[in-house]
Amino acid sequence: MSILSDMKQRKTGQAGMRTINTLYFYLTEGCNLACRHCWMGPRFDATGNHYPTLPVELFETAIREAKPLGLSGVKLTGGEPLLHPHFTRLLEIVRREELKLTIETNGLLCTPEIAAEIAKSPNRFVSVSIDGTDAATHEWVRGVPGAFEAARQAVRSLVAAGTRPQIIFTVMRSNAGQVDAMVRMAEEQGAASLKFNVVQPTARGEKLHENQETLNIGDLIELGRHVEQELAPKTKLKIFFHYPHAFRALHRIASGDGCSACGIFGILGVIASGHYALCGIGEQVPDLIFGAVGKARLEEVWRENAILKALREGLPERLEGVCGRCLMKGRCLGACIAQNYYSKGSLWAPYWFCEQAEEAGLFPTSRLGTRPTQSPLITIGNAASE
Repeated sequence: MSILSDMKQRKTGQAGMRTINTLYFYLTEGCNLACRHCWMGPRFDATGNHYPTLPVELFETAIREAKPLGLSGVKLTGGEPLLHPHFTRLLEIVRREELKLTIETNGLLCTPEIAAEIAKSPNRFVSVSIDGTDAATHEWVRGVPGAFEAARQAVRSLVAAGTRPQIIFTVMRSNAGQVDAMVRMAEEQGAASLKFNVVQPTARGEKLHENQETLNIGDLIELGRHVEQELAPKTKLKIFFHYPHAFRALHRIASGDGCSACGIFGILGVIASGHYALCGIGEQVPDLIFGAVGKARLEEVWRENAILKALREGLPERLEGVCGRCLMKGRCLGACIAQNYYSKGSLWAPYWFCEQAEEAGLFPTSRLGTRPTQSPLITIGNAASE
């Protein structure tokens, strides 16, 4: 569907009839790493025995209620999803329901046996986080000795089982000099793709920004262009630098290479406490929790929740600041609404990356239109829990 036709559809009376494409399951409140940049901020739990995990029956309930609404896939994340005591049972449920499977893991618990279980799902995608090309760099970020070799072994186990994973590398000052070498390491490991993430100023990531341990906006833009224009053409790997569409090369946008439209209209989060939420940000922002699984009917949450309705009716036209003027807003949709709400308390607030770029005179003027009429500040208050 073209951007224009998609925007037209959003203006029709069908806005409340969108399907749930994917449920994002944040399976655990704990994590066996202590990553400096984590936007979720889970509590450290080496064994997975100390903090809540999503009950299997609620996992099944959410899927059962979402399938009539169009559910086609699930993402299993955390915390660390492999800490869940019944992880293989969750995989069995996903296979039984014939759903697309996406897993985001730090790799510590991805044994050959687990990799083989994952490989039983015919439609699967797995990402493993590795934040350096050596143990010292990766483990400074991740906070646990031995994490580097465990993550590399996870990639090898997945490849051996028939799943070529994506490697996710989060860029910060301590590892930015290893970006080129990371491409070579991903090739050697047998990965299918490599994604470079930017540290979000949320939870622990907020402290990294405050301590100036992240790259400044100019360095991030320059690094993104280096990845797209110099590294990507030289490798058979699919390589993505995760920054807003306004900064991406037009030929990559036109080809759809790593530049898919935001999926916010078709996703919903389920956090480990057993509640629906916009995404995992519900762990940090109670306003963005929508009701308890099994108590609140998912169909009612999906169609009637005030926040979800506001997003369907307001995006992208009500975006403010530089995002409201950006010619890419119909595809980018504010980049990350959860992050914007965390930072500014408004669904329509501009994305921090783009706002900083504009303030520094680095936002591409070719991607800007005329300034729209400013929308009033929209906050949610108690509406999220009604």
